[in-house]
Amino acid sequence: MLSNYHTTPLEDWVTQLYIKLEIFHPSQIDEEFIAKKLRIFLHRKPRPSFFEIVGNYLGITIDCRATQEKQREMFFHELCHILRHCGQQSIMPKAFRDLQEWDAQNFVKYAAIPHHLFKYIDFNQHDLEQHMAELFGVSTELCKTRIEQIKNRSCFYSSTTRNSVSLF
Repeated sequence: MLSNYHTTPLEDWVTQLYIKLEIFHPSQIDEEFIAKKLRIFLHRKPRPSFFEIVGNYLGITIDCRATQEKQREMFFHELCHILRHCGQQSIMPKAFRDLQEWDAQNFVKYAAIPHHLFKYIDFNQHDLEQHMAELFGVSTELCKTRIEQIKNRSCFYSSTTRNSVSLF
């Protein structure tokens, strides 16, 4: 099914983080749990999402006006900035800021639907996007993006290793 799928270094990094946090099932992916284990204060307020690092204080504020699914995705985006990025975006060159945002968007996909939990996904499900959205508690839009990514990466490795294309 996914025998041709190869993970990225970022995907592997997320998997190692989840293994360290003892996350082995989709139901264990919980923003409050992750934040607590990483000693990050998590707040939900009616304002745009952001992260803060002030001395030893690490904080993520999520816009509580968004849907639960979108709040989860916002959490992962801000979490990536705390765990993987440095510098103040408002004063860094645009190209570097864009790179950090690109990294955060990829992190969201991998943290929300991590490779080591693919075994819980029925890729033959009629409505795969909805199945994944319910399983991982994220938007169907994110699931659609992740499915396309999985298909594309599986096709690429399939075509480069066997000169044929097979999706799932």
